[in-house]
Amino acid sequence: MNPLLSSLQPYPFERLKQLFSTVTPNPAYAPISLGIGEPRHATPQLVLDALAKATAQLAAYPATAGLPALRESCVNWMQRRYGLKLDAATQVLPVNGSREALFAFAQTVIDPTRDAVVVCPNPFYQIYEGAALLAGAQTYYAPSDPALNFNVNWDSVPAEVWAKTQLLFVCSPGNPTGAVMPMSDWEKLFALSDKYGFVIASDECYSEIYFREEAPLGGLEAATKLGRTDFKNLVAFTSLSKRSNVPGMRSGFVAGDANILKQFLLYRTYHGSAMSGMVQAASIAAWDDEAHVVDNREQYRQKFAAVTPLLEAVMDVRLPDAGFYLWAAVPGGDDVAFARDLLAQYNVTVLPGSYLAREAQGFNPGAGRIRMALVAETAECLEAAQRIVAFIKNTHS
Repeated sequence: MNPLLSSLQPYPFERLKQLFSTVTPNPAYAPISLGIGEPRHATPQLVLDALAKATAQLAAYPATAGLPALRESCVNWMQRRYGLKLDAATQVLPVNGSREALFAFAQTVIDPTRDAVVVCPNPFYQIYEGAALLAGAQTYYAPSDPALNFNVNWDSVPAEVWAKTQLLFVCSPGNPTGAVMPMSDWEKLFALSDKYGFVIASDECYSEIYFREEAPLGGLEAATKLGRTDFKNLVAFTSLSKRSNVPGMRSGFVAGDANILKQFLLYRTYHGSAMSGMVQAASIAAWDDEAHVVDNREQYRQKFAAVTPLLEAVMDVRLPDAGFYLWAAVPGGDDVAFARDLLAQYNVTVLPGSYLAREAQGFNPGAGRIRMALVAETAECLEAAQRIVAFIKNTHS
């Protein structure tokens, strides 16, 4: 067996399952889960119709590079959303969701024959860590800083770490914090990439759920504004899962540095990760339509506007820049005990923040916080919030 498999840590939800194994939830309450970030709004009818009309595509093997029509659809969306001009033949590649692509990308980029380091935000999406370890690299965790609106403190990474870095994972809007990385951070990271030669993988799967008037800044957008129109050493990852409520379809695309994408396509040709023709047809329908995205975003805005003030009254939490999570400090500071006791007393599931982070540089930046995924309908999320308020008032007053 691959010995690197032993370096993988249990996924947060496996740890949560173990934590709850001895808990008996209060049967007086129906279960409500805010633990998993799985979109639960309705899938747009236009996507379902496109899937139904494309069944004949199952009779043919799909090309790994995807249909030209899909690549054009992705390029057109990037132009509308970010004002970018991309080459559909060389700068865009369809992928089976951002999760699969993020993992595969590390296997393409990392050279394990050298002393390779992958820098990850902390807390982070655990695929970053697993991808780095299975590619033969070491991980370095750069902490999220509450003083920086929960953006990562990139200045905390020592020069000797950057010197060994081959890949940097960026997540903006962030999971779990919802923070959008500012232009000043992009300038800093581009300068570091130029100096040390590492590749930046920008995970932007939450880019279309936001609460301000201004849409979140994207990595390729930042590069273009800074005159980096070749997107050197930069690849952005995006997905339909959150934008269009199709997590089961597994569809997204990567865009950026044409030289890197050429190698990524080569890897994927052997990896066997071509997207189904049916899914490609449905993806075109989704990327070409913006009305359902606006409606989806408005549903989240109304939900967060209703839920956030209730929780703000009893805990340290605020409306994030983007995404569908609330990142809240718990009274008493013990996120694991808070999650366990909340389930036991009020049958509400939340995810301990410490499970989403690693202890590094002497502390765990997720400790003392919980992540709440407001993915259910507003009424269910409101009920969960009311139970959390009651729990805090009864146990932490």
